[in-house]
Amino acid sequence: MNPPDQALTPLTRKDGAPLFDEPWQAQALAMADVLVRSGTITAQDWANTLGAQLRIRMTAAPASDDANAYYGAVLAALQDLLYRSRTVEPDQVARLQRQWELAYLNTPHGSPVELREDLNPITF
Repeated sequence: MNPPDQALTPLTRKDGAPLFDEPWQAQALAMADVLVRSGTITAQDWANTLGAQLRIRMTAAPASDDANAYYGAVLAALQDLLYRSRTVEPDQVARLQRQWELAYLNTPHGSPVELREDLNPITF
């Protein structure tokens, strides 16, 4: 354990490379952990669903066995489990995806993307 006055160092792989390529990868796995710990999904359901998503990706594109394929499977498994548990509805996800898409398309290059409900299709 680090003393309180020392900052935590990033998690790394055995070769010293960062454990996560992007912050969202850690966040996605953290969401799965929260869902299991809260009882929203079971650890067995998480393992089975993630395994199924990985098999789908490896069958469709065996050469794409990389971090992108893995985290794509993580996201698909989370989405599947959230739909099955009725924690979120597909129309809620579709609406949020569209809001993020519009926010991204309406954000000038170099500016942070902000989710807003008042955006109309592309205004630049």
